[in-house]
Amino acid sequence: MRTLIALLSLAFLCLVSKPTGAQGRPIPPGLREADKQTNKPLDPPLIATPSLDLAKLKQEADELAQLSGGLPSDLAHVARGQLPKALTEKLKRIEKLAKHLRSELSQ
Repeated sequence: MRTLIALLSLAFLCLVSKPTGAQGRPIPPGLREADKQTNKPLDPPLIATPSLDLAKLKQEADELAQLSGGLPSDLAHVARGQLPKALTEKLKRIEKLAKHLRSELSQ
């Protein structure tokens, strides 16, 4: 009888002291923060938004390509000591188009 009581007491102590589920397991440092980062909502996909005027952007990109395509011949004139009048205006226009395209696409 004493042996049975001792065995039942031992079994009870084992059940009480044994952790059940996740309550008794220690959580490693940073795991909760990692779960927060994992479950964080994703950024919206990069697609053309209605606010972008794709036709205008394409026109500006084509103009930028045309203007920059003429730069080598203009720079050849500069190398010979001739400064074309339109070169500074062309460079300003290239800069303006590039800045506008960058700002529109980064929104």
